[in-house]
Amino acid sequence: MNAKAATKSAALYRRFNTLLIANRGEIACRVIRTARAMGLRTVAVYSEADADAVHVAMADDAVLLGPARARDSYLNVDRIIEAAKKTGAEAVHPGYGFLSENADFARRCAAEGIVFVGPTAEMMEAMGSKSGSKALMEKAGVPLVPGYHGEAQDEKTLADAANKIGYPVLAKASAGGGGRGMRIVRSADELAAAIVSAKREALAAFGDDRMLIEKFVQNPRHIEVQIIGDSHGNLISLFERECTLQRRHQKVIEEAPSPTLNAAQRDAVCAAARKAAGAVNYVGAGTIEFVSDGKETFFIEMNTRLQVEHPVTELITGVDLVELQLRVAFGEKLPLTQDQVTLNGHAIEARVYAENPN
Repeated sequence: MNAKAATKSAALYRRFNTLLIANRGEIACRVIRTARAMGLRTVAVYSEADADAVHVAMADDAVLLGPARARDSYLNVDRIIEAAKKTGAEAVHPGYGFLSENADFARRCAAEGIVFVGPTAEMMEAMGSKSGSKALMEKAGVPLVPGYHGEAQDEKTLADAANKIGYPVLAKASAGGGGRGMRIVRSADELAAAIVSAKREALAAFGDDRMLIEKFVQNPRHIEVQIIGDSHGNLISLFERECTLQRRHQKVIEEAPSPTLNAAQRDAVCAAARKAAGAVNYVGAGTIEFVSDGKETFFIEMNTRLQVEHPVTELITGVDLVELQLRVAFGEKLPLTQDQVTLNGHAIEARVYAENPN
């Protein structure tokens, strides 16, 4: 990290005594548990529907945000900032989902003098755009799936890109996630309709219909690497997770370490992840996602937050990732080096989806 970037990051991270958790459910309870063990006072927020939720009872203080709808409660930035000020919370942990990858929220926290437990808004913006992050990775020398991630979005440019890459291709939203705004295209005849459909879905879900075109990797393995960096320029990886078993482009089973990688492949993908995060002088916990065809491994995207599946990494490394997040937010240096991160055992997490809750 250069001196200017280090000075700017250091100004955003400092010691605090009261932490507001801007989330609910499992992740709110998870953060509260570690925060309390570290001697921090905790503040929960909740909607009217969650008044009797476990995280509300666990916290030292709790503030009602508003009605059940997320936009009126957990996505309401003004209400969350107001709750932090009302309770004397000097820091906010966003958990995952909701506002966890919202650069405007991170920027608002900084403007209000509140520590955001995570990366800066600029880091989020740099890695949050699939097309923008791929351009950064290309410059940093991180391996990419052959594809097009340029600014021009006209039909001819996208069609020419797909022809050059070779079918089948994957057309996906630059701002996408969770499988939305994504279409597999197996021939040139299918491309135009697939792009129109993906753009419509992306605009509705993310307010952004920009697309990128990538070579579709047949029978891919989904490999992701947990990383964390501090505001002093230190950055480590904590091995990988295998998340290949998915339904509708959403993870179902996550395990660590990957049973499909040998030691040399593991070292290579972890080194690529550190290079990717280092390209933006990353601070906080994050995950670098890759796709593998069995021979090569390619960068897909970065999630600039703690992942749902972080516990499997904690189980094989013995590292409390939430504790590291909070220590980094205090402005401390990471308490361990890359050589001190060791792998022991195997862990599996399974997600339960309520696809038809009625």
